[in-house]
Amino acid sequence: MQDLNFPPYSFRIKNSQNRQYIFDGLRKKFVVLQPEEWVRQHVLRYLVFTKNYPKSLINVEKQLTVNNLKKRYDVVVFNPDGSIFLLIECKAPEVKITQDTFDQIARYNYELKAEYLMVTNGLDHYYCKMDHENEKYTFLKDIPDFSR
Repeated sequence: MQDLNFPPYSFRIKNSQNRQYIFDGLRKKFVVLQPEEWVRQHVLRYLVFTKNYPKSLINVEKQLTVNNLKKRYDVVVFNPDGSIFLLIECKAPEVKITQDTFDQIARYNYELKAEYLMVTNGLDHYYCKMDHENEKYTFLKDIPDFSR
């Protein structure tokens, strides 16, 4: 798999039935290793090992309903009170981050009301702090470390 713009992390990868699988430590299972999953697993390692977020506050690939359509977010980090701290959208490295990507995460966040957003294809990362009251956002250099 392609090198990504994250610190180096180690992964458990196995081959089975002519497919590669990567172990997801949060979901506690092997999942098919597609390019987007490669990015998602790096993001999860980044959250846990670099930013110190507790695994217990991270949720991976869960369904939500947006405009009566069933969608699936990539990663959500909760606050200890259950509100959503961070919503993350992962794309494969070959997928350019465009306005459509930001529109997608904005639609999801309309329902979820996360304080922060992250959009990444593993090579380019974008971070935003939301101001829901004024319907604005501010781009940041990074997301905050876990400090609670």
